[in-house]
Amino acid sequence: MRRLAAACALAASAAGAIPAAMAAPAPAGRYDAQFCVATTAGAPGCGPAEVELRASGHASVRIADIVYRLKLNSSQVEVVLMQGSMQLDEFTVPYAWAGRTLQFRDDEKNARYEVRLGERRR
Repeated sequence: MRRLAAACALAASAAGAIPAAMAAPAPAGRYDAQFCVATTAGAPGCGPAEVELRASGHASVRIADIVYRLKLNSSQVEVVLMQGSMQLDEFTVPYAWAGRTLQFRDDEKNARYEVRLGERRR
């Protein structure tokens, strides 16, 4: 396992327990989203994803059979990449919100990630 450094932001608010400045831009729930990855300074490649935000600060981003499990701490996100029951990667990085978009980067792989939240599912 390795630890990485980079830039990004996301946190879920739990009944007012997290200060407003750290609150996620959307309430807990399930969302349709776009997951985007870029490995250069150019525009990212994006595709559909399913996102679940929880008031506990946990989130999951599912792209087909790949799941990014996120633990949103006060300033960093712990990322565990899973395919079925197999763990493919794990890293911890800073995160940031830009509107309804969660951003983080893996400098070791020169990769930038964005989770663009769409409409909340009913």
